[in-house]
Amino acid sequence: MSTDTAEVVVIGGGVEGLSTAWALTRRGVHDVLVLERATLASGGTGKSSGIVRCHYGIRSLAAMAWHALPVLDGSAGLLDEDTGFRGTGYLVGVGEANVEALAANVAMHRELGIEVELVDHGEARRLWPLADLSDVAAFAYEPRGGYGDGHLTAQAYAAAARRGGVRIRQQCPVAGIEVAGGEPGGGRVTGVRTVAGELIGAGQVVVAAGPWSPALVGPVGIELPIRAQRAQILLVDPGGPVGEVPVFSDLVSLQYVRLEGSRSLLVGDSDHSAPEWADPDRYSERADDDYLVGAVEKFGARFPGLESPRLSSSYAGCYDVTPDYNPVLSGCPVDGLWLCAGFSGHGYKISPAVGDLMADLICFGTSKRPDVDQDDFRWDRFATGNLLRSPHPYVGAGEMR
Repeated sequence: MSTDTAEVVVIGGGVEGLSTAWALTRRGVHDVLVLERATLASGGTGKSSGIVRCHYGIRSLAAMAWHALPVLDGSAGLLDEDTGFRGTGYLVGVGEANVEALAANVAMHRELGIEVELVDHGEARRLWPLADLSDVAAFAYEPRGGYGDGHLTAQAYAAAARRGGVRIRQQCPVAGIEVAGGEPGGGRVTGVRTVAGELIGAGQVVVAAGPWSPALVGPVGIELPIRAQRAQILLVDPGGPVGEVPVFSDLVSLQYVRLEGSRSLLVGDSDHSAPEWADPDRYSERADDDYLVGAVEKFGARFPGLESPRLSSSYAGCYDVTPDYNPVLSGCPVDGLWLCAGFSGHGYKISPAVGDLMADLICFGTSKRPDVDQDDFRWDRFATGNLLRSPHPYVGAGEMR
């Protein structure tokens, strides 16, 4: 017997699930229940690098990032809580083979209204004076880019959602989704079942559980091709002041760097040519020794101007990765079941727009933004082989762009 009911149940208390819950309230749906297996932001959200950029080769993703930016940086005035946003700017550099792709993508961004420009070596050196940029052929700069804090942003969405009437239950893992009628892969959602045995009735269920999503939807006949890819992050003490440098996405040596607080640099890897698949419940949460050797060497070669850098610490998290490294934001053949997963490292920066799109699909059946094509993110693209790919990919770094 059901002991609780909600018009919409959202499974997952990360930025995507909480943003969706909040967006539903702004469309008049207030009977929303968010179920989180542990604590809010305890999955991928809490380990996100939090980089904010609009630089994508896929038009819909670039538009979503642009629409999300005013929410994350506070200029929209929608969140009354701190997201940890720091507007340092965002610089991307590419090698000779990717100069034409960079120009084409920047042109597309400008068509969308995104504030971005191609900059020369002189300007790039001014932005990052301690870097050796001699092997970088071209740059683009977004002055409104930067980074935020995944945990703070999730808490901000949660606070806004609660003000709209949303209930949030933590330490409440879901065991399964209840469906009535039809063959596997069909029928209609009737609710969810928790690990504690409670049945919660619902007419709509949103699965926003990151790498745990496939195990939730598989038993009702929905194959969701998402795998957990381990990603290792370094925190570096630069040994001296570096200034207010922008986020730097280095698509030549395939690394990214941003400030972390006032005294550290966060360094991540953009090379996904040999992904490390992991169990999201059982993986090493510190960088491996062999990884450290290569990452430190790569970092040192790019930033020879640092006085006496040293490794402070490291950590590791997991991306929820699809075959085309792009998310699924979609309904499926099970009526009332909505898929919101597979963000592949893009999730933080687009999370406000993800919530808007999911709420629009649930409430109206269509995207309300003409520059965000809902068909780009449909669930069945994997079965049909119509994967979402950039028309102007970067050689060697296409997966994350």
